[in-house]
Amino acid sequence: MNGRYVIIMAGGVGSRFWPLSRRKKPKQFLDILGTGETLIQQTFRRFKSACPKENIFVVTSAEHKDLVVEQLDIDPSNVLAEPFRRNTAPCLAYGTFRILKEDPEAVIAVTPADHLILKEDKFCKVIQECMDFANGNNALITLGIKPDKPETGYGYIQADRKKPVKGFENLLKVKTFTEKPDIDLAKIFIQSGDFYWNSGIFIWNIESILSAFEKYLPDMFTVFDEGKKLFGTKQEKSFIGKTYTVCRSISIDYGIMEKAENVYVMCTDIGWTDLGTWSSLYEHSSFDKKGNSIIQGNIFSYDNRGNIFNISPQKVAVIQGLKDYIVVEADDVLLIVKKEEEQNIKNFLEDVKKETKEKYL
Repeated sequence: MNGRYVIIMAGGVGSRFWPLSRRKKPKQFLDILGTGETLIQQTFRRFKSACPKENIFVVTSAEHKDLVVEQLDIDPSNVLAEPFRRNTAPCLAYGTFRILKEDPEAVIAVTPADHLILKEDKFCKVIQECMDFANGNNALITLGIKPDKPETGYGYIQADRKKPVKGFENLLKVKTFTEKPDIDLAKIFIQSGDFYWNSGIFIWNIESILSAFEKYLPDMFTVFDEGKKLFGTKQEKSFIGKTYTVCRSISIDYGIMEKAENVYVMCTDIGWTDLGTWSSLYEHSSFDKKGNSIIQGNIFSYDNRGNIFNISPQKVAVIQGLKDYIVVEADDVLLIVKKEEEQNIKNFLEDVKKETKEKYL
């Protein structure tokens, strides 16, 4: 257990959950499911079974470092502050080189901060199995989620059923990665039975991932490697500030996983959902008799069907005649959008930004 570490990626802005998710407090810091825990608190709790608390590192925006410390009751030195966002590859390079200072033989699990996992006991078992395999093998492992519908919002992984890993159930070599297909291709993937959703949860040993950075993202590897003696010291913050200015913005999927040959997928069903949209939240909420989900708020509903409502608890809303809408009120913003148009919320937010600067972000 002491040689096992976790990197929680908590730098996202959650713009598709605007206006509830704001720049000052993005969705990972919200109790968006009404469970009494924020999403990052749920993630942190789940991974405490995989390693000691002091071995969990959180990479987040500099403006949210204090919020992470407050919500997780974590040592501030375990919160790695990014000066600005550069996608997941620089985020993981930072976390990996910081852990390298602690343990050059570490096994690391990587996770976003804002996913929903319903089957937590099974999830913990799967993570332990993957860490066991990663401990002695040059392998980059991702969790592949068995799809139950042709989802176009997720990336897909094709598993090679002819190459199972002996001694590990449902661990297979990866054939291909495909980013967010159209609906027709997604249907073909489902029918084939060889494709799994890419969860964005990864497991590897530190030597394997550093070798991958060196091979596939050599510029990024070099700039981090030049300052490896500074991690865990007072000079780390200054070094990271300079390093991020020269790092290109690229995801770990594009930068490494889609190119590497030593990628494996653990095919599993852990009740996983990437809570990336209001519709994904709707699917995991309770409904009234007409399919309306009231996340919070005092709602007087008349002849409404299939909607999701989220209103400030201090206010009363009278709503009549809506079907399949998202209605969200938060502080000084009211959002009313058709569920089928929710992918445009980012575009709407850009229009608001242009007209009002950053007042409502």
